[in-house]
Amino acid sequence: DDAQLVGFAFPPFYNGCEDALSLHGLWEQETNPVVVTPRKARSGARNFDGTNYLVRRIGRKMFFGYEMMRYGEFWVPVSTVEKTLIDLVYFRVHIPKEVLREFRKRADKKRLAEYLRRCPQRLRKRIEKIYFK
Repeated sequence: DDAQLVGFAFPPFYNGCEDALSLHGLWEQETNPVVVTPRKARSGARNFDGTNYLVRRIGRKMFFGYEMMRYGEFWVPVSTVEKTLIDLVYFRVHIPKEVLREFRKRADKKRLAEYLRRCPQRLRKRIEKIYFK
């Protein structure tokens, strides 16, 4: 009965972007679940049991960087703090300055560098421009 678990209909998946920001406590805003999957599912807003959620498709090479997080009685895959930053830039989502400051405080720089090596050059440059300025 919880839209946060809707991603299990799109395996493999993880909860990411704005949803991951909320789950990691990087911002206080209430968000709709965001399901990130490499499957050929229709992207965009959907509705489950009266609750909106968003499906975003990502390339297989970019499908990494998530961990299991407890959500109520369940364990759900959620992007790591570092991968959340990468996904927000990948999907061209605006990142507020206060959230960017939190990223800089909480991100594991070694893990971020490892993840950036796996990203295409153009995406890597966009992230470095935003994160390291």
